[in-house]
Amino acid sequence: MDNIYLLMLVALTILAVLDIVVGVSNDAINFLNSAIGSKALSMRTIMIIASLGIFIGAVFSSGLMEVARKGIFMPGEFYFDEIMVIFMAVMITDILLLDFFNTLGLPTSTTVSIVFNLLGAAVVMSLIKIGANDQESVADLGKYINTDTALTIIGGILLSVFIAFTVGALVQWISRMIFTFQYEKKMKNFGAIFGGVALAAITYFIFLKGLKGTPWYSGLKGYIEGNEIIILGISLVFWTLFSFAFQKIVKKSILLVVIGVGTFGLALAFSGNDLVNFIGVPMAAYHSYEAWSVSGIDPTLFSMNVLNKKVPAEPLLLFIAGAIMVATLWLSKKAKTVAETELSLSRQGETHEKFEPNALSRAVVKGAGYLSLGVGFLIPSSLKDKMSSSFDKPQAVALTKDQSIDAPAFDMIRASVNLMVAGILISIATTYKLPLSTTYVTFMVAMGTSLADKAWGRESAVYRVAGVLNVIGGWFFTAFGAFVAAGIVAFLINWNKEVMIPILLLLTAVLLARNYLNHKRKSNTTIDPSKLKKSESSTVQGIISESAHNISNVISRTNKIYTDVLKGLAKEDSSTLKKSKKGVEKLESEVEDLRDNIFYLIKNLDETSVRGSNFYITILAYLTDIAQSLEYISKKSYKHINNNHKKLRFSQIKDLQEIDDKLSSMLTEIVEVFDSGKFERISYVLSRKEEINNQIAEKIHKQIERTRTEESSPKNTSLYFNILLETKDLVNGVMNLMEEYYTSYKRE
Repeated sequence: MDNIYLLMLVALTILAVLDIVVGVSNDAINFLNSAIGSKALSMRTIMIIASLGIFIGAVFSSGLMEVARKGIFMPGEFYFDEIMVIFMAVMITDILLLDFFNTLGLPTSTTVSIVFNLLGAAVVMSLIKIGANDQESVADLGKYINTDTALTIIGGILLSVFIAFTVGALVQWISRMIFTFQYEKKMKNFGAIFGGVALAAITYFIFLKGLKGTPWYSGLKGYIEGNEIIILGISLVFWTLFSFAFQKIVKKSILLVVIGVGTFGLALAFSGNDLVNFIGVPMAAYHSYEAWSVSGIDPTLFSMNVLNKKVPAEPLLLFIAGAIMVATLWLSKKAKTVAETELSLSRQGETHEKFEPNALSRAVVKGAGYLSLGVGFLIPSSLKDKMSSSFDKPQAVALTKDQSIDAPAFDMIRASVNLMVAGILISIATTYKLPLSTTYVTFMVAMGTSLADKAWGRESAVYRVAGVLNVIGGWFFTAFGAFVAAGIVAFLINWNKEVMIPILLLLTAVLLARNYLNHKRKSNTTIDPSKLKKSESSTVQGIISESAHNISNVISRTNKIYTDVLKGLAKEDSSTLKKSKKGVEKLESEVEDLRDNIFYLIKNLDETSVRGSNFYITILAYLTDIAQSLEYISKKSYKHINNNHKKLRFSQIKDLQEIDDKLSSMLTEIVEVFDSGKFERISYVLSRKEEINNQIAEKIHKQIERTRTEESSPKNTSLYFNILLETKDLVNGVMNLMEEYYTSYKRE
């Protein structure tokens, strides 16, 4: 196909737009989370500030595209057709990898992703060239690949993670010791100094990192380089005076300005420096195609030395890229998902934890606990008490995990430290030309400040540490996955461009569409009306009334699950039994959530209504008993059928169905009682307890007789007895629940 390279260029252009979208969706947390988490500014204000930073940084990001052209491989060693294969493989893989992380809601580094995509594709293409050349071996790989860059970046990952976490924790601890959690009083005296230091650091960061490489910076370069200390000193004095005047005149905290300027600075640096991760490869492909198309040389013979030359900026392309980045920031729902991950890990109070603890997180938490105890022995008690008082939080209404989502995740002191420390570290690294990822630095600073702020208490530490370990593990997977995947895609494209490129592009479109639809479905999931509801009342009457819904809900689901299990047993239908088992697990999880809410219920009860907590706790205990009985019956039944044991005898199935008919009738009546509010009828339900228990006892006796005379299957006998005995416990749990509710209802 004569125009295959033109089609590849068109495809790369489309992929560049998609890469901007998925890249911004992931990197948005770098500059948004401090402002969003503190709720210092309105969401609209935050988005406007970030949009300005992104657009300005993108439009003036000239001179930053070299990493995609010659930073990872030696372009002169490749021909045009080979370089286009590398670029196509890189863009396909980069989009899918970043979208995968966005769908999971995990932050990763777009820099590491693009670098290792380039490295993987270039290595495979180099090996193909080496394999076709009898004069070369694998030892000649260094001729094609800039290995120093890759090793330096890996070292930068490890170093930046450790330094950012440590420095963030230290600065936050010092800040909290000075300002405490009741910082409003201290800010009147020391706010000007704190604001001056923070704004001076952020301003320096903006000029050094955010504007470096732009036309603006070239005009200021002579004034900045070599005079950094003087500039910092002047900036410190200016911002300190500004902070003092701002607080006196506006009567608001200077922290608002710090958070606003810091958000702008990080957004500016992100777009100005990370734009290469999204459009650097397509722009390099465009310049390659431009040079080859006018050469008249065969694409398999045209050397890519042209990529060694520095190219001028493309103002129109940068403008379009900036506009796409801003639009993505406003419209992307996946950006919000990624942001929620960092906020949940850094939230000061209790929240719905996104990660489950693992052996490593438990070991880390235990080790940190022992270390803390050891250090504590070395510090005098008086000093420990004084230090501890700085972390005393003002008394406030206890918020449930649901309510905490709408509250600030942390205060403005921590938000300011996050922005200030991240800006300083990135500035220092830029000064010494050390490679790092803005994602790694901002995320680890946020985690360090969370630890220092005692956001990771004993109630949440194992979950938060597990989350951080998952995110860090994802970063290394980014490097490994990008390298391997890009290499495979490059191999496939090189094997047959005309066939593989359309297939891979179609596969990319399908995967992106599937991930988008799955994420949209999850985001738009409405509250399940059948889900158990947490009590929010502060009175006994309110708690009793709210509990009626949950009791009706549990009894109704119990009726369905029990009947479905017996039907699944009779028909040996493992899929029905598996579905019932999942239904029980969901019910148990919801009951456990209600139990977790007991603390907040008791905290918010009226002093005259404390008795309501006893009622609520007892009701939850009986709901737990019911769920556990169902769990045992469903698990045993599923295991029996799944292991292909003998089917229950017809007489056994018939007996169980008779019990189910009677139990179902009673459970249906209970649901009607609670749905209609005619609670006086509970007394009639209670009178049926003995009838059902007698029926169960009769079936147990019959099975004993069958076992002695005709039963030949130990597994069947065991299962049948287990179901009958657990059914008896289930009935007792339901009756205990009815008695407790009826007694409390009559008392009120």
